Amino acid sequence: MIFETKRLILRPWCEDDAEELYKHAKDKEVGLPAGWPAHTSIENSRQIIHDVLTADETYAICLKGDGKPIGSVGFHRNDIAQSDDEYELGYWIGKEFWGQGLACEASFELLRHAFEDLGMKKIWCGYYDGNTKSRRVMEKLGFIYHHSTEGLEVKQVNEIRTGHVMLMTREMWKKINSEN
Repeated sequence: MIFETKRLILRPWCEDDAEELYKHAKDKEVGLPAGWPAHTSIENSRQIIHDVLTADETYAICLKGDGKPIGSVGFHRNDIAQSDDEYELGYWIGKEFWGQGLACEASFELLRHAFEDLGMKKIWCGYYDGNTKSRRVMEKLGFIYHHSTEGLEVKQVNEIRTGHVMLMTREMWKKINSEN
């Protein structure tokens, strides 16, 4: 499936994206706040595309102009969301694209897809202490605070952190869209 927004194309990842993925994901400031280590090589990025980013409902965020990936957005059910009518939203954007509203734009389109096309009832989103950029994206999208958990083991980076969970329901989504 491919989605289009004002400035972006959201499309499935492919192995040919490994070089562009590495360009953005090798920066520790991109992955570490989200709980994953910086990529170490183009081959490492290719493996992550194969093992992680080709999952259902996971999309490369691409600028319309050149179609190259600048980040990723997607849904999963491995942490917070566990029932069939819920997803957890995850996203990241390459550092050179921070502060332009692109993570919000991509996530907003995926929320639309979840609630309108897939019939989801709840979308969860989480961030770790200190990741104020990610929290701000969630707030701009209309998520509300749900709970925090201290002492979370973040295995990929071998750390213990405090995690915060935000929530959006289908009713909240409808209200947000009726106001716009």
